Parts: sequence; structure tokens; C-alpha cells
Amino acid sequence: MTTTSRTPWALLLAAAATLMVTMGARQTTGLFVAPIHESTGVGIAAISFALAIGQFTWGAVQPVFGAIADKRGSTGVLVLGAVLLAIGLALTPWMTSQWGLMFTLGLLTAAGAGAGSFSILIGATAQQMAPEKRSFAAGFINAGGSMGQFVFAPLVQMMISVAGWATAMYGLALASLAAIPLAWPLRRRTAQAPAAHAGDVPVEMTLREQLGVALRDRSYWMLHLGFFTCGVHIAFLVTHLPGEIALCGLPASVSAASIALIGLFNVAGSLAAGALGQRYRMKWILAVMYASRALMIAIYLVSPPTPLTFYVFAAALGFTWLATVPPTAGLVGKLFGPRYLGTLFGLTLLSHQLGGFFGAWLGGVVMERFGDYSLMWYGDMALALLAAAANLPIRENAPRLKLATA
Repeated sequence: MTTTSRTPWALLLAAAATLMVTMGARQTTGLFVAPIHESTGVGIAAISFALAIGQFTWGAVQPVFGAIADKRGSTGVLVLGAVLLAIGLALTPWMTSQWGLMFTLGLLTAAGAGAGSFSILIGATAQQMAPEKRSFAAGFINAGGSMGQFVFAPLVQMMISVAGWATAMYGLALASLAAIPLAWPLRRRTAQAPAAHAGDVPVEMTLREQLGVALRDRSYWMLHLGFFTCGVHIAFLVTHLPGEIALCGLPASVSAASIALIGLFNVAGSLAAGALGQRYRMKWILAVMYASRALMIAIYLVSPPTPLTFYVFAAALGFTWLATVPPTAGLVGKLFGPRYLGTLFGLTLLSHQLGGFFGAWLGGVVMERFGDYSLMWYGDMALALLAAAANLPIRENAPRLKLATA
């Protein structure tokens, strides 16, 4: 951990703005599924598979980029991510096959967004924050990503309607380059080592030793299990909610408004989760959020398919949408300290996105085979309850550190 004369707000605002750009571009991809299908003839399941690859790639690169950022600083990682994201988005309109979409949406854009996402940004700020402030910091940064979804969704849908989906992709590519100057405030500065905080990992512990400690800890694996199931239903919804709304005979504007509402209400949810994490056990916060999702889906399934139903569902779901990130990151930091938070939280995000792969892909498969998403909704409820149960046995005290001996 390092100290700096900069105010924490400068760091937090830069990190939140970066996540606003990368998540705004990433969380609106579901709006492109139908236009790409109609323009290229590529099947819904094939497009869903390309986006599912993107879900996994986004998670897979984060522990890698997180480890690089932990060792060398986050600036280069963030700049590289912005460039990859812009290139991937700009090339997508030229792709007319599943393989082409897998390359652009599945690899380039996902890797770029992952390099400018949670683990890198939260890791970069946590090392310069007191332990009791890290949960709030994670919530504040996460709120930036949700605000990006709120801002980008209606703009993207408007561009698609007015100028076509290809122009909308080019606009997103241009907007993603705004993340480059935002990397500068997050650069690492050399400073004298501070006094150790309670719960922080000793600075002499290597990354390999820290990974060994984490992988032997049951609580860490419970976080992975809960986050995996979270990834399934988050990816399913962000990819296929527009398709569900279209099945109900509602216009695309309802889809854009619903996605925007998810982002808007998650701003409040993220800030609330970050603040509550400073006062209550974070495992209870996670369990309540996951269980509430099962209840929300059940209410949605018995409600009439009207625009108001989708708006209320989106608002309620949005409050917990990615509000799971602050307490999850907070628990990882509480268990293992901030030194390798980018790597360790990146690994939990990998589990989340492994679930995301199945959520995005299976949603398309179920739709093509059965003609609707009913099976996915019921599976979502079951997995939400599983995620809630997985968090109950988590210990919030730091595990005993057993360093390897020669």
C-alpha cells in the first residue's frame, strides 16, 4: 500500500469515470443483438455465443491485467484497454459471421473493457485508502459503471434508430477513447511506506504465497460460488432482456429505458451497498441481495407484460444489479488486504464471468429451442437462492497466514 498527497476524491472520480465509459459500452451490447441478426443473418444463438465468449473474456483478463497493475501500476493497463475496446467496436460493423463477431465482441472489446474494469480500478484505489473506507470506495466506483449504463443505453438506442447500428458502434468506439486521459490520475506514485493497517497482508508476502493462502480459504471459494451464480443471471438479463421485451410485443424504446433504469437504480444500490459495508457484515448484505432477486423474478413472472411491469422490474432489479461488487471486493480486501486485491478480486470476477458465459449463451439456446425464456427465468430464481446460501458460511475475519517454507 502506498500513500499520496492527492485527495482520495481525485482517485475515486477518475476511477468511476473510467468505469462509466467501459461499462457503458459493454452493458449496452444487448441492444445490438436484433439489429445484427437482421443485418447479417447470423442467428440469435450464434450472436449470443459470441457475446458469451465476451463475458468469459472480460472475466478472464481481469486477474491477468490485475496482476500487471499490482506490479507495474494501472496506467498502461487502462490505456491499452481503451485502445482495444475502441478497435473492437469499430471493427464489429465489418463482421458478417459468427467467427468475426467472436473476434470483435468476444475478444477485442471484452478484453479492452476488462482492462478498465472493477479489479484494476478498485485495486488501484484500495492501496491508497484506509481499510474502513474501501467498501465505500468500491461502491462509489461501481456507481460510475452503473451511471454509464444509464447514460449510454438511451443514447445507443437513439443512434441505432436514427443512424443504424453500425453508426452506433462507431460512436461507442469514439466514446471509449475518453478513458485514456482518465488513466493519468490513477498512476502510481512513489511514497514512503505507511504504517500497517489491521487486516492488511504483510508487504513481504509474494503474489504466489498470497494466492496459496487465498486458494486454501473456504470463504474465498464461497465468494466465487456466489459470484458465479450472480454472473449467470446478470449476463442473461443484459443480453436477452431486449429479446424478452420484444416477445411481449413492446417497442425497442422500452428495452433501452429498462436497461437505463437498471443502471440508474444501481447507482443508488452501489452507494448503499458500499456505505452499509462499513456498518454491517458484508456477507449478510450479499445474501439479502441475492435472495431478493429470486423474489423479484417471481413477481415479474406473474405480472402482466406491460411497459410499467418492465420499468418496475428493472428499477427493483437495478438496485442490486452490480451492487454485489462493493461487498464482494470488500470481503476480499478484508480477508487478504489490498496488496494483491487486483489479482484476487480479478479471480472472483473470472468466476462471475464464467457464469456470465453460460447466462448469455444458454439464453440464446433456450430461446431458439423453446421459443421463449421461461426455462431461464426459473433457473435464475434457483441460482439466486443458491448464491444467497453460499454467502452464509463466509468468515469475515482475516484467515491465518501460512507462508510457504523452504
